[in-house]
Amino acid sequence: MLADRSTLDEIKKQLDKHIGARVRLKTNGGRKKTIIKEGLLEKTYPSIFIVVLDGQGATRRVSYSYSDILTDTVELTVMEGNKKIQCLQ
Repeated sequence: MLADRSTLDEIKKQLDKHIGARVRLKTNGGRKKTIIKEGLLEKTYPSIFIVVLDGQGATRRVSYSYSDILTDTVELTVMEGNKKIQCLQ
């Protein structure tokens, strides 16, 4: 499936509504491993979004593209009401 700009913009708009919210990231760690981390959705940019991860004394920021959500490379769950962000098809 080829993502057009409007699909990626729609994902960005969904994320914009939840800036500052607590989120859970589920990512592919390779070799049949899944990594689950929690943090705050800090900011969205035209092509990427930033999540500040919880850590032991150190703040870590990770960035993902909207196409990562579209292709299910990253699954993002907003912790308020456990609402899952997913692409509109």
